[in-house]
Amino acid sequence: MASRVGPLISRPFPLFAAATILRATMLLYGLWQDANSPLKYTDIDYMVFTDAARFTFASASASASPYTRETYRYTPLLAWLLYPTTWPGSFWFSFGKMLFAAADLLAGYLIIRILQGPVVCMSEDRACKYASIWLLNPMVATISTRGSSEGLLGVLVMALLWAVLEKKVGLAGVLLGFGVHFKIYPFIYAPAIVWWMDAQQMGRKSDSQTQAGKPEQTIAQQTTSLGKVIAFVTPDRVLLALVSLATFLGLNLVMYALYGMPFFTHTFLHHVTRIDHRHNFSPYNVLLYLTSAYPSSTLIKPESVAFLPQLVLSTVLIPIVGAKRDLSTTMLAQTFAFVAFNKVCTSQV
Repeated sequence: MASRVGPLISRPFPLFAAATILRATMLLYGLWQDANSPLKYTDIDYMVFTDAARFTFASASASASPYTRETYRYTPLLAWLLYPTTWPGSFWFSFGKMLFAAADLLAGYLIIRILQGPVVCMSEDRACKYASIWLLNPMVATISTRGSSEGLLGVLVMALLWAVLEKKVGLAGVLLGFGVHFKIYPFIYAPAIVWWMDAQQMGRKSDSQTQAGKPEQTIAQQTTSLGKVIAFVTPDRVLLALVSLATFLGLNLVMYALYGMPFFTHTFLHHVTRIDHRHNFSPYNVLLYLTSAYPSSTLIKPESVAFLPQLVLSTVLIPIVGAKRDLSTTMLAQTFAFVAFNKVCTSQV
């Protein structure tokens, strides 16, 4: 059995063929279950996405907005991407699911590229075997084919990691800014990436090489706190910050110009004060349940400060401890900590 499975998962073509067939099979099964069972295969979130697309494009009036659909808490870009779902026919209604499944496949391809890249230097067959954990994972395939958009975030994060490891700083900045606009949480990776991007990692001269031949007074100045701060501000770090910030602000300004305050309210502000006690994998589940039953009149409410432990862990402690040693593992640990201490922790997350 192992000898049969080995060639399947150790070469790109059979691996991606199997991953594609897996997702196509689940898509077709989902259509059958939706048509024949009271328990629907399609995720309720997908109905929200497609309704938002319909509200955005079905009317030519200036008031057309995805936020006409209640519970739509995402960037309008997602509704724009799902415009084909507004066309008649079950095939086009499933367009978003196919898009999310394709994003899964692209994320798997990027995993292989990262593992074969200059940092990890893994052989193709071994990289494919590791990527098969994602590509042939039925949970991953089910989530995308049911209509969850997490596959898009997955490919954005993998593309960000690939761009950073390949030292494509400008592209990494665009992907980071776009990812944070698309869904807030990718911002947690910024501290780890910035901490990782020292002179040695980016192929610049090391501190010892730079200091060689400098006057002792100059070297002494660089050892002071101010000198260390100045040395930390490298061109690569500045470029990443400027490009990501410009991308994030530019997209937000465009969306605000088109949709006004509802864009900020539903896409960003809603998540700060959100109370959702039905997602009971969160450590705050009981607290949020009691808060929903007995609303607090205090200025500082539990749901507004519950994110502090996850932010301290995922954006400060974990990057400082691990980023310089292994950026990929550090980003995994950040994601795990962010999800584990999130207010809303669903089974698919």
